[in-house]
Amino acid sequence: MRGLIGHPSPNPEVASELLLPASALKMAGVFEVEVDGVHHDHGGHEDDKQIDMSQLSPEERWRLEHARMHAKHRGHEAMHAEMVLILIATLVIAQLLLVQWKQRHPKSYNLVTLFQMWVVPLYFTTKLHWWRFLITWLLFSTITAFVTFRATRKPLERTTPRLVYKWFLLLYKMSYATGIVGYSAIMFTLFGVNLIFRIKPEDAMDFGVSLLFYGLYYGVLGRDFAEMCADFMASTIGYYSASGMPTKHLSDDICAVCGQQILVDVSEEGIIENTFRLSCNHVFHEFCIRGWCIVGKKQTCPYCKEKVDLQRMFSNPWEKPHVMYGQLLDWLRYLVAWQPVIIGLVQGINYVLGLE
Repeated sequence: MRGLIGHPSPNPEVASELLLPASALKMAGVFEVEVDGVHHDHGGHEDDKQIDMSQLSPEERWRLEHARMHAKHRGHEAMHAEMVLILIATLVIAQLLLVQWKQRHPKSYNLVTLFQMWVVPLYFTTKLHWWRFLITWLLFSTITAFVTFRATRKPLERTTPRLVYKWFLLLYKMSYATGIVGYSAIMFTLFGVNLIFRIKPEDAMDFGVSLLFYGLYYGVLGRDFAEMCADFMASTIGYYSASGMPTKHLSDDICAVCGQQILVDVSEEGIIENTFRLSCNHVFHEFCIRGWCIVGKKQTCPYCKEKVDLQRMFSNPWEKPHVMYGQLLDWLRYLVAWQPVIIGLVQGINYVLGLE
């Protein structure tokens, strides 16, 4: 490859092997100035004036850059192996530290993670000028800030719990549907269905990846804000305490999630919503307990903290994917919030050690 790039050959067989036109091969000879500490300049200045990168197709430019990259990194196998070891070691150590932090100080861990998930994508999208994401992010932040403000007020208004759970449940369902549409678009593109509608593969793939990103990102972020609001509201109402005993006694006709009276008996069919009884015999509005478990990421009774049987609660097979989707969002939180930080740390270590 070195001889081919450093000394472009007019041989057609060589050109076909690289799949580059003769002009691109001349360009490669001009661009490769220094490899392995040896300066190469073979009088390509005339070609440099006549041919520029704008004259090449995107595919030809990509192949040329690919060839230049191989020439630049030839003989650096030991350095690359060292960089891979640094990456693996950093990932393992960071994962151990994050697990210990989450176990010992869950509140600070959740707050820092939520802040990073909210800010890190904003930094990259602003830098890349992704205005559509910035508009949706601003809209989400405005509404969520208002809902969070209402949820953290004391005394808590009677309508606030319903407002909070309605907004975050709506956001959860929208993110779920958006993610499904994005994933379907990616699959259809891989199977060539986009060609039936005369849509370019790159356009169809960009559409699918964008929707999948929107769905997963706002799904993760919305669930974390919902969990924080659920803790604030339940503690304010008094029937729930994250640590210790509740400050109020729960009556049989009061929902511990929203603090409102239960008007429909468990055995009756409600017009708007039903009443649900947990295995601990505490009763709740079905809408409230679903929001508490799915959106608020709670798997215990809001009053006595007995574990909730999610399989019994979601007996309908069409509702079980929502539970699995929630678990997927929990796993993706690490990738969204901490993976960019870890990659940046690895790059910093490589820079200090002089690895490229």
